[in-house]
Amino acid sequence: MLRPVRRGPNDPAFRIDRDGTFWRACRTPEGPGTLRLRQRGSVVHAAAWGEGAGWLLEGLPELLGAGDVPEEFVARHPAVAEAVRRSAGLRLARTGLVFEALVPSILEQKVLLEEAWRAWGYLLRRFGEPAPGPAESTRGLRVPPPPRVWALIPSWEWHRSGAEPVRARTIVGAARMADRLEADPSMERLTSLPGIGVWTAAEARQRALGDADAVSVGDYHLPRIVGRALCGRPVDDAGMLELLAPYAGHRHRVIRLLEVHGARAERRAPRLPVRDYRRF
Repeated sequence: MLRPVRRGPNDPAFRIDRDGTFWRACRTPEGPGTLRLRQRGSVVHAAAWGEGAGWLLEGLPELLGAGDVPEEFVARHPAVAEAVRRSAGLRLARTGLVFEALVPSILEQKVLLEEAWRAWGYLLRRFGEPAPGPAESTRGLRVPPPPRVWALIPSWEWHRSGAEPVRARTIVGAARMADRLEADPSMERLTSLPGIGVWTAAEARQRALGDADAVSVGDYHLPRIVGRALCGRPVDDAGMLELLAPYAGHRHRVIRLLEVHGARAERRAPRLPVRDYRRF
């Protein structure tokens, strides 16, 4: 459930210990906070630190899918029904933090995830702050910087992170509108910002709002995953949307189920090299 919140295996704002304990550092409306989650049987034990501790604990049910309604979902295809069976209990998480979800989504635009995760890690380590909490447990965790800091990151630091000017300008523009985006995170509002299209807006809404219907149109892999699962062959974006039409209201849920337990899309092209804009 929490996997989509993590941005890569070395995300400075997220960690999973060997015993399965989850650590998450974030900037809440009340300030920086750290959340620790431990599952023992069917019970999740939570603790939080920092100015945002109360906000994090109050929002824990939503983070764990309390606001999701998978009971309303009806599988209309054998592959989807099998994914539902194998994903019993899976709900869509909701962080409630729009800008926090938007920044890494912008960094992931049209690049390999490794490139985006490298930039995210650099920027958090350079401009974030140490996560509150027990020093021995939170060492290395970083709270993402506030919008005002994102807006003032100099051009050479974006370059060092590996993010080219287009994505940097998009993040700066979003940072200047952060309060409005938190108040109105609709697709219309998000896509009205320069540099933010349907893919980016959907990726942010999936994580921040648990939007069960937000489809990441324009993704390289998703049409192949959906197409092979639902009709036995790869399709394009239009074909994917046509296949998902019977699931209106739950289209992202279907994709999430197929990503977790569906058939893997075949790789037919050589893997692209990870680019490094810092050398340009």
